[in-house]
Amino acid sequence: MLRQVFGFDGFRPGQEEVISAVLAGEDVLAVMPTGSGKSLCYQLPTLVRSGLTVVVSPLIALMRDQVGQLRALGVEAASLNSANDIHENARVCQALRERRLRLLYAAPERLVRQETIGLLRQAGAALLAIDEAHCVSQWGHDFRPEYLALGGVRSALGGLQTLALTATADAPTRGDITLKLFQAAPRTFVRSFDRPNLRLAMQPKANSRRQVEDFVAIHRGLSGIVYCASRKRTKTLAALLRGAGHRALSYHAGMEQAARSQSQDIFLQEDGVVIAATVAFGMGIDKPDVRFVCHADLPQSIEAYYQEIGRAGRDGLPADTLTLYGLDDMRLRRSQIEESDAPEERKRIERSRFSALVALCEAPRCRRQTLLGYFGEMAAQCGTCDLCEGGAETFDGTIEAQKAMSAVLRTGERFGTEHLVRLLTGADDEALRRWGHDALPTFGVGGDRGADDWRSIFRQLYAAGLISLEIIDHGRWRVTDAGRRVLRGEEQIHLRKDTLRPRAKRRGRSPAAAAAGLPGPSDGVLLTALKALRLELARAQGQPAFVVFGDRTLLEMANLKPTTSAQLREVYGVGQAKLDRYGEAFLDVVRRHLAAG
Repeated sequence: MLRQVFGFDGFRPGQEEVISAVLAGEDVLAVMPTGSGKSLCYQLPTLVRSGLTVVVSPLIALMRDQVGQLRALGVEAASLNSANDIHENARVCQALRERRLRLLYAAPERLVRQETIGLLRQAGAALLAIDEAHCVSQWGHDFRPEYLALGGVRSALGGLQTLALTATADAPTRGDITLKLFQAAPRTFVRSFDRPNLRLAMQPKANSRRQVEDFVAIHRGLSGIVYCASRKRTKTLAALLRGAGHRALSYHAGMEQAARSQSQDIFLQEDGVVIAATVAFGMGIDKPDVRFVCHADLPQSIEAYYQEIGRAGRDGLPADTLTLYGLDDMRLRRSQIEESDAPEERKRIERSRFSALVALCEAPRCRRQTLLGYFGEMAAQCGTCDLCEGGAETFDGTIEAQKAMSAVLRTGERFGTEHLVRLLTGADDEALRRWGHDALPTFGVGGDRGADDWRSIFRQLYAAGLISLEIIDHGRWRVTDAGRRVLRGEEQIHLRKDTLRPRAKRRGRSPAAAAAGLPGPSDGVLLTALKALRLELARAQGQPAFVVFGDRTLLEMANLKPTTSAQLREVYGVGQAKLDRYGEAFLDVVRRHLAAG
């Protein structure tokens, strides 16, 4: 069934054991990284056995894309949602009554309706698959109150077998999901969080607009997402990228619904589009060929960072990520935590998560080791992140740390970074004179380093827990107990050298661009022709291009150059339904290419 319908030769790591548990009738909680193929874990069992699978999905766009992909595979699937007209929803309900559907996608708000529950009983619902299951947990990074009703839906359907799926759920979140959704502990699978095809990179902000522009430039012609902290910034960066010759759009929650949907549809359906967006854009984005994700501003937490970069490289091919960060980002995020109305316990957890993110930014070792360590995994050095490639050289920074913390203490722990940097560098500054700080012993003791160096040192001390940032009173620094031990010479601290000097620009194409065949190996002309046909077919159907075939499938076609149906049948992602529907059109392109020499 895997080969015949989906065109896959084997399972991705983690899929087979989850599918086996579902087929054995067990309730399952599966934590699997984005791009690991979670949807197959309920789609394949549905085709192997009888009964309807009801899929809970948070976004209409995701429902639409998955239904389109399943129908292209010859599978009877549909969705009930507010974007359907009354006639479409009537057709779906009739298909349910006649038990013709195999998969039904619906939002939790629709599932709680009594008429929907009655319809699902009549349709013979056999499995409830809950996507983005972390949304049910108050400890998850994307809590959605409407998900709380799903436990009641499950009970109303007679304790229906349930598969809960998510890409990110730590132990407290998994416990909460179990409590809210299941009457007894489910069979739980927690796969490795590693996404080895993603290149991880982080940079302190210098000229963030230029940094974003340079990063997107090495991915010219590829699809990517630039995440921004504000609505205004999405518009500014989209305009900047358009001025540099990229096809760039903006997306944020404040846009008119029609404009927002148009931006999302263009991004999903076409190749080579860059979208500058707030985090309102993302959950449920099922586009497999996103080749890069750039955070123009610091994400909210490691979980959010992991979820957002996970939207790149879902097809398993190489993809790049870059995160820019600065003290202003850190101050803003801390103020959001402290000024929220959340209970103190929730604030404590958010502080811990944010501190872990800052530590990842300033990590002296392999990014992947640090990231996976947060999720409780041990890992070898990846060899592909920015720190492994560039070598994160460290040095004994105890003296620098002592100078910085001495400046904090001698000014009464009342000042922020910029004032302290001016003090350490001995700047000619009126504020220093007004406070009498130009007469302190620490005035000018850091003159051997520049202002940017000292800003980096303060970030690293913060990441190491030697100083803490007080949001009240304009973000002043305080020295922690750990910092005082270093100040007294009882302990040492090592700092990263690479953040204390300008970084060399990356040259040439990115690994993601090379993997996508741009500008191209010898078969680049064929790949371009195959992509053109894919886009033409997708537009005619009103579907995203990847619903026809994904990039990986076209790359294999361009390399293998099949000329018969039997040869095309062996290409990754070519199942029987797609072979019947599209085979001759793509074979014709290959044959013409070969005939042209």
